[in-house]
Amino acid sequence: MNCPACGALMVEEDFGGVQVDVCKNGCKGIWFDWQELIRLNEEHEGAGNALEEALKSPRVNDAGREPLNCPKCGMAMHAHKYSSAKEVSVDECYGCGGFFLDSGELREIRDNYMSEEERDAYVQKLLDETPEYKQMEEETRQLRAKAGRKFGKVLRRTIFLPIP
Repeated sequence: MNCPACGALMVEEDFGGVQVDVCKNGCKGIWFDWQELIRLNEEHEGAGNALEEALKSPRVNDAGREPLNCPKCGMAMHAHKYSSAKEVSVDECYGCGGFFLDSGELREIRDNYMSEEERDAYVQKLLDETPEYKQMEEETRQLRAKAGRKFGKVLRRTIFLPIP
């Protein structure tokens, strides 16, 4: 498989029970198939020389580059903040669920890993800062209230109807 960032041939490496593809002879990026990254995103996860070498790579990320194409399925990948580390952007394929991390981003994810409470607070902060979400939330509340009132009317009618 070729690296989505620089095109070099990627090499499969063992990161302590998780097989990932590393751009060893190019940009040092790492490809994680579906569900592999969550097995390595915390400090205590994974092991081995290949993982240690990847963690020592300096962070290199071209924020201005065009969206990458998935090396597995060819779909355009989406760049976004990693859910467990609010400071790190990653490239994710919504088709196959794979992640591409630029050199040094795995170390950054581990260094900025958030607990469940921190993640919940961060998500709430993002939602609070998004006016569209607040408007949608209010509209949803109003629709639910209207549906509840309508259901209440139907329920009251059925209680007083004779049973055949």
